[in-house]
Amino acid sequence: MTDKVIENNQVTVMGEVVSDFSYSHEIYGEGFYMVDVSVKRLSESYDIIPVMVSERLLDVSVSYIGMLVCVNGQFRSYNRHEEKKNRLVLSVFAREIEFIDQVEESSKTNQICLDGYICKEPIYRKTPLGREIADLLLAVNRPYGKSDYIPCICWGRNARYANSFKVGERCVIWGRIQSREYMKKLDEEHVEKRVAFEVSVSKLELMEE
Repeated sequence: MTDKVIENNQVTVMGEVVSDFSYSHEIYGEGFYMVDVSVKRLSESYDIIPVMVSERLLDVSVSYIGMLVCVNGQFRSYNRHEEKKNRLVLSVFAREIEFIDQVEESSKTNQICLDGYICKEPIYRKTPLGREIADLLLAVNRPYGKSDYIPCICWGRNARYANSFKVGERCVIWGRIQSREYMKKLDEEHVEKRVAFEVSVSKLELMEE
């Protein structure tokens, strides 16, 4: 059962550590810390991906800035309560982390596979330049009755296909994690720069139950 659940949410990211560890929370005496990893895109830009690491996996009192890592784990979400409403916070939960000498040009530096359920009507739209986009929200089961809610974005023919999906249908998605900056309006006078994380879908498939 547990092995099956782990298989439905698999992430590998490779890149450079660009922050020190910051404390996140503790569960049953085990401390968890956040660190940012910069992962190169094909287009010479970067995604800054937050990684959650147990203090039992790594010495979190040491700075690893500038070192290259390979992280295997899961993409997880939790609701953080702020400003009278909940905000979905996403990070890669590290199951294994290893230091590497270099990232090979041919390496798949950012890949994710999710097997979950459509939990919201797909949102289909076109950009001003006519590019088709569909937003999906995928619920991926975890042990002990928990689920992670993962926003996914599809393009082109994948967007057209995803637009026909119904809430409750099972879907498998392959893609990469991307970070995207946006401006959040706090009130009439104040805006704040924030970062959203989502899965950019390269392939997806509806599964028969």
